Formats: sequence, C-alpha cells, structure tokens
Amino acid sequence: MGGIGGPVHVIGATGRTGRALCHSLMLRGHTVVPVVRNLPLWQAGGMAGPARVADLEAGQAGLRAALADATAIVLTAHARHLPAVLAAAPPRAQVVALGSTRIFTRWPDSHARGVQVGARAFARSGRRGVLLHPSMIYGAQGEDNVQRLAALMRRLPVLPLPGGGRARIQPIWQGDVTDAIIAALGREWDGPHSLVIAGGEQVAYRDFTRAVALAAGLRPRPVVPVPGAALMLLARLPVPGLPRIRPAEIRRLMEDKIFDIGPMRARLGLTPTPLATGLARTFAGA
Repeated sequence: MGGIGGPVHVIGATGRTGRALCHSLMLRGHTVVPVVRNLPLWQAGGMAGPARVADLEAGQAGLRAALADATAIVLTAHARHLPAVLAAAPPRAQVVALGSTRIFTRWPDSHARGVQVGARAFARSGRRGVLLHPSMIYGAQGEDNVQRLAALMRRLPVLPLPGGGRARIQPIWQGDVTDAIIAALGREWDGPHSLVIAGGEQVAYRDFTRAVALAAGLRPRPVVPVPGAALMLLARLPVPGLPRIRPAEIRRLMEDKIFDIGPMRARLGLTPTPLATGLARTFAGA
C-alpha cells in the first residue's frame, strides 16, 4: 500500500461524485486541486480553495495546463473523457477514474459505449492507476435514483415493473464510492487495472422499492408485472406530474446486475454500507 502523498487533481469537481470526493479529501486534510468547466458553479457551491478551468471537449491546451503539476488525478466525469485525460496528464501521474458497471450490459447505449471507449484507452495506456466501475450509485446530493423512485411512489398507488421487478441489483451508497476512490488513491498501482465496486446486498428490484419506501416514510407500493416492451412504449409519453423514466432505464430493469465484490474488499479494504443504513442516511440528508 502507498499513500496520498501530494495534491489530488479532481476532474469534474462540480458533479455529484466530484463534490463529495473533494469535501471528503479536504476533511481528511488532503490538498485538492479542482478541475472544472464551470468556475461560477464551483464558486457557488461554497467549497474552499480555487479551481482550475478546463473544458474536456475543447482540446488539450487547457487540460494540459490544469494537470501540468499533477501526480494523482481522479476523473469523476464520464469515462469517455479518459483518452483526453491520459493524453494531457504528466507521465508520472497516477490515475483513478470512474466507469460504470453498465459496461457489462447486454444492451449498450451511448453511456455504456463511452465507458467502453475509456476502458480500452486506459488498458492500452500502460498508465498506473485503476478504472473503478460502480454499480447503481444512490445517496449523493441531487442524485435521481432513489429520490426519483420515492417521488414516483408518492404519486402512484401501485408500481408497474417489467417482470414484476424480479431482476436483481446491487446498489452502492455514495459514501462508499468516495471511500473507494480515496482507498484507490492510497495504493501504488503497477500499470492499468479495472475493478468493480458495488454494494454488499443483492436484492430484487421489487424489494429495493420496498426498502426505499420505508426509508422515505412511505407505504410500500404493490408491484404490478407489466411487459417490458409495453412499459418502454409508455415511457415515450411523458405524464404531467410524474418523474420521467426513459425507455433505456426500463430495459435495464430487465437484467440482473450482480457482481463479485471480493476483489474490491481485497484491494481497497472496503466493506460496503448495508442498504438499509445507506437509505436511512440518504433520506435523513446525511
């Protein structure tokens, strides 16, 4: 094991995971160099310390300047930006980046294909570091997984789910994602690695909705099995007053998303937060 010996450059510091990571690193006494596209957004967030500006879509010059002195880089923006970050980062810098377990889906969309692009670039780079693939993240400020589900249950007496919500998921609490990134920063990686990070409980989606309802102070809603194809068609018709659910999201509810977290435990020393605890913290605003 190594340690975080210097400043940590955080790309995407105004995003949900980026903000949480910067806050946690600062609380632990580490120096953070936020790298953001929107400087006023960073300043409006009330976080301490100046940020560097670089637009990941606008060429290499700004990114190279922002990372010129970097020894530890975290990319919390989409993994499709990994090729640009790898090209701009100093050769000595170790890289920790966030991908997604959506890379393993049977139905890759633009998000999943972007992660695949980043993963291939990272594997070919020879760069020291790790690409972390989180399962569904919940509990971040402003996230729309459990909060949107709770909002839906507040408006509906029953929940229509493909296959009756029997597909299994393994959600991970935002605090565990932050701890995983920090643990990864503390390791000395010998070349590029890839690692899934996920929660410790494998639950059917229908049981997940029940756990969310209880944590939100709601009565659990009965689940009504509906064919996935029908729900995907209905999702194209927005209903006023209801959170928007995209067809691709419904399709992902039709496959199991279960992963071995033994490597995560072994390499990062991370024991996931129990689902009930993470949900309680989410709805308590922790």
